[in-house]
Amino acid sequence: MILTVTLNPSVDRSYRVDNFQIGKVFRADEENFVAGGKGINVTKVIRALGEEVKATGFLGGKSGEFIEEELKKNGVDTEFIRIKGETRTCIAILDPIAGTQTEILEKGPEVSSKEFEEFLKHFKDISKGCEIVVASGSLPAGLSVNTYEMLIKIAKENEAKFILDTSGIYLEKALNAKPFMIKPNKEELEKLIEKSLNDINEIKKAAVSLHDRGIPYVVVSLGSEGAVISCEEGVFMAIPPKIKAASPVGSGDAFTAGMAVAIKNGLNIKEALVLATACGAANALYFRTGFVTKEDVESLMKKVIVKRI
Repeated sequence: MILTVTLNPSVDRSYRVDNFQIGKVFRADEENFVAGGKGINVTKVIRALGEEVKATGFLGGKSGEFIEEELKKNGVDTEFIRIKGETRTCIAILDPIAGTQTEILEKGPEVSSKEFEEFLKHFKDISKGCEIVVASGSLPAGLSVNTYEMLIKIAKENEAKFILDTSGIYLEKALNAKPFMIKPNKEELEKLIEKSLNDINEIKKAAVSLHDRGIPYVVVSLGSEGAVISCEEGVFMAIPPKIKAASPVGSGDAFTAGMAVAIKNGLNIKEALVLATACGAANALYFRTGFVTKEDVESLMKKVIVKRI
């Protein structure tokens, strides 16, 4: 079983607006209204790949009810803690003509210490028996910056591999607990190591340095250029196929989902990168976050290139 953790989920509204401009009035050419947040996107892709997945985190208000209902429709086992605050809404305006993506992200509700203690106890119970735990995204107000570090330690006690996709101080603190996998993008990695990375060789060195600190899988996301991973088997680069992308929103989360499924099923690193990269590309084919089809993934897997660097 794979357990996903989304501590600050959202209802994601996305609008396709051709030739979008600031200060003008537009009618959306296409719109979507879905359960979102990085961890929720991961959850949806894991389920689309045919894996059993359990989702936990915090949900509140009508927005929280909507997210839970949407996940249940897709066959996801939901184990969320209800909070008093209202789950946030996030907006993305996508302009395929200009190739731009404008996002407005609400901060989200504040989680009380009592609500967090309830979640922590709950997490200790439900992470037992889970092979993989995937935690993604920011933390809501009210939680300590070392929250992920705490969850990693609990997961390790329960013999679960912990995959973390977050950034900034949350990632920095979590490294102390040595998660099984992290997935910063280039900019997030630069902030983490406090150094500019100007080429693939410098990115490789930075990934290796983090791997040497005791993190088995260090994945550096490079967007449409692919990803670099440092692991026990060496350092590899995955190059995605060329596609006609509709929207990149959620593609990083789809990649994370692919890695989680691959690790759970014991795939080797090259096979894992092929699956994960294909998932990321498949998500970009649609104006929907955290959406892939098995058919698209299987087709794109044949076109992914993985090479040792």
